Amino acid sequence: MSETLAAVHAEFTKLRGVRGTLVAQLLFVPVSILISALGGWSARGALDSDSPMIRDDFTPQQAGLDGVLYGQLALIVFGVLVVTSEFASGMMRVSLLAVPRRGRLYLAKTAVVAVGAAGVAVPVVLVSYLATQSALGSHGVSIAAAGVPRALLGAMVYLTLMSLFAAGIAMMARNAIIPLAVLLPMVLAGTHILSLVGATKELVRYFPDRAGAQMLTVDSPDALTGFAVMLAWTTAALAGGYLRHRRWDA
Repeated sequence: MSETLAAVHAEFTKLRGVRGTLVAQLLFVPVSILISALGGWSARGALDSDSPMIRDDFTPQQAGLDGVLYGQLALIVFGVLVVTSEFASGMMRVSLLAVPRRGRLYLAKTAVVAVGAAGVAVPVVLVSYLATQSALGSHGVSIAAAGVPRALLGAMVYLTLMSLFAAGIAMMARNAIIPLAVLLPMVLAGTHILSLVGATKELVRYFPDRAGAQMLTVDSPDALTGFAVMLAWTTAALAGGYLRHRRWDA
């Protein structure tokens, strides 16, 4: 156990020395909060003026969780860079000399991703929600409103799992280009477009981001199912990353 903790500590030390991972992690904070505040301010103006542009399904509760869905892109980049930065620099060979047990090294890296993602997700989800409600003014609702605490918790768990999912995919690819080229477009628009196509409308519900989004949907009847699907995707990605790391890494 002490050797595992030492490996985790070493990975956290590396994290502080890699600028790209820190930038990606920290970008999640302003992106999520700013978009949340702007979304609340825009919705307030539309509500005050009875604008027909306001969505029919708009609720202040759900609006408070929309910003982090954009911010998640930064955490995806964070998860990818944590496990691929050493492949690009060739330092993975040095890490394997220091920690010859590959399972221990992989566990240490995924622990850094999980703690790093959760460490920013927890406060940012809360602040983003409050920023939206503040911007909504009289239209805002309490953080204790029905369904909100569960959705906030779901958002924190979802963001952490998505970052781990990205890390597993990145370890299988052993470079940052492939996972980022697939995951970022998928989350931005890919699965949304597929959800509009009749042939893929039902299938896309089980894609990681679409299923996981149910976890932060207030009063969603599919929140538990979404969690199970997201957990299955994450577990599969991490298992695939481990097998790749164990069998083929030099």
